[in-house]
Amino acid sequence: MKGMGFDNETYLREQAAAILERVGQSAGKLYLEFGGKLTFDFHAARVLPGYDPNVKMRLLEGLRDQIEVVLCVCSDDLERGRIRGDFGITYDLATLKAMDDLRDWGITVSAVVLTRYRGGPASERLMMQLGAKGIRAYTHAAIPDYPGNVDLIVSDEGYGRNAFVETEKPIVVVTGTGPGSGKMSTCLSQLYHAHHRGTASGYAKFETFPIWNLPVEHPVNVAYEAATADLGDIVMIDPFHLEAYGRTAVNYNRDIESFPILKAMIDRIAGDRGSAAVYQSPTDMGVNRAGWGIVDDEVVSAASVQEVIRRYFRHNWERERGLCSPDAVRRVHRLLVRLGALATDRPVVEPARIAAADGERRQKGNDGFYCGAALELPTGTIVTGTNSPLFHSASSALINGIKALAGLPEHIHLLPASVIESVTALKAGYLGSSSPSLNVQEVLVALGISAASNPAAKVGVEMLPQLRGAQMHLTHEPGAGDETGLRKLGIDLTTDANPTSRDYFLR
Repeated sequence: MKGMGFDNETYLREQAAAILERVGQSAGKLYLEFGGKLTFDFHAARVLPGYDPNVKMRLLEGLRDQIEVVLCVCSDDLERGRIRGDFGITYDLATLKAMDDLRDWGITVSAVVLTRYRGGPASERLMMQLGAKGIRAYTHAAIPDYPGNVDLIVSDEGYGRNAFVETEKPIVVVTGTGPGSGKMSTCLSQLYHAHHRGTASGYAKFETFPIWNLPVEHPVNVAYEAATADLGDIVMIDPFHLEAYGRTAVNYNRDIESFPILKAMIDRIAGDRGSAAVYQSPTDMGVNRAGWGIVDDEVVSAASVQEVIRRYFRHNWERERGLCSPDAVRRVHRLLVRLGALATDRPVVEPARIAAADGERRQKGNDGFYCGAALELPTGTIVTGTNSPLFHSASSALINGIKALAGLPEHIHLLPASVIESVTALKAGYLGSSSPSLNVQEVLVALGISAASNPAAKVGVEMLPQLRGAQMHLTHEPGAGDETGLRKLGIDLTTDANPTSRDYFLR
């Protein structure tokens, strides 16, 4: 079992104090660029064991009387149907989901800004949906030569052409549906208009990673590079901070490269009246206090190494699907070498491969693909599963895991044979499925139905919450039903991404 490496309460105290201090430095109005995921930040939870995936929402909830939220989404992402990998949904739906998540915490979104707006059916549809729900929607057009042409950007023909988002609270949290959503540009646009109206305002940046007061080579910061391998982010020493203060702090290459231009824009907007006067480095702009919450560096370091391995498998799988470049896979592999780690250091990898080999050996002479799955439970126990005419390998491992958690003997069946036969017959005979065996989602539905009359199934259902944070590895590409079901259970999945069929299209 994992130890606890992070203290949420210490973090919340330090983080809230840092934000309020920055509000005071900004003459009472702060535009806070809020990076990363507001809710369900599972990357942070994986690398900082003990971290509450919704701790940022708890932070905002504590400041609720002083904040309002502006949500940004890049119009280009909407038009090309970009997918949020953590939820498997397009960015228009992710925008609506983010609004629902905020509302569930008692925080409303004041407005949505469509950045880099060029028109298009997906953008227009989202604006119509927002209008129907009474949410203000604004469009900010792309500015030519952004961010290099400071004279154009900080002018009536640049930020001046953007609509000003009216806000009332002292802290305006500007967040986005995903990376590259235009949060910083929206903050600076607001700053431009505020100062033209004679309202003193400031800008600050909140991002959990990289953690600026940990070394460049710390596994937490290496895990950040792995998570952003598709963007090519590199964690490095902030040279501006070192020169200004003689102290080492870390940041990432994009912020360091853009700092001179960003500072020039803020200086041009605010002169000596705003926060630019106190910003000598990109690290100065940040208010991150995640480092204060780390209470066990050994636990955090070990978890971060595991996250780099997980990202290696994730990027390789995305490359197989044409969603990720080979360069990203190579970057993460180099990070593994830096850490002295191997892909097989993930505890569930070898057991899954052994299970697949055992399945193939037992079925020798039969044509087909033999898939293995291994599931590491929160207790540290590892169970395995292989595919069969009845179950996918992920489903088999899941059932074995549930039985292990419940202490049920091997001969006890969670699902009656009649239920399994009915579902497989339905899939094969009426739904045209070439793979009638049950995937994870189908097993969960069947388990829920059986719980009404089968005590073993009822006990199995009661074990499901304990699977959150469990680890699974598959030797093959998971189908949609497996991937979605495991995501809903909170099981972290990796895969060797071997094909399960010679077909190009799987029914």
